Amino acid sequence: MTETVPPGDGSSGDHQVDWVKAERSPEFRELIKQRRAFVVPALAFVFIWYFGFIALAGYAPDFMRESVYEGVTVGYLFALSQFVMTWVLAALYIRRAEHVFDPLAEKAAQRALEPNEPSGTDRPSEPGGTGAVR
Repeated sequence: MTETVPPGDGSSGDHQVDWVKAERSPEFRELIKQRRAFVVPALAFVFIWYFGFIALAGYAPDFMRESVYEGVTVGYLFALSQFVMTWVLAALYIRRAEHVFDPLAEKAAQRALEPNEPSGTDRPSEPGGTGAVR
């Protein structure tokens, strides 16, 4: 599958984007691998943290009612830590995106815009045929 990209970046001529080639490029595969290596553990941590809070609220109400400082309970601190945890994970993701994901995405995009090399395996279909090689 190829698509013509309009020359909006100041370059001249049409560029054919071969999306299959882009998907199979080592840069794209590394991008997917790096993103997954960050997102899966982060998602697991979020689920454990959030559902841990729910479980403690339901099954350990006495612990959650423990006063930490003048009316501030363990439950309040745990609930507020959800917001802190979200912002910290967002900041970590942004930093990883700037230093790892975006450079890999740029390399993969450049690879996708490289001119296609003609290969001997792609044969045009015969008139009235199915394109099968006989």
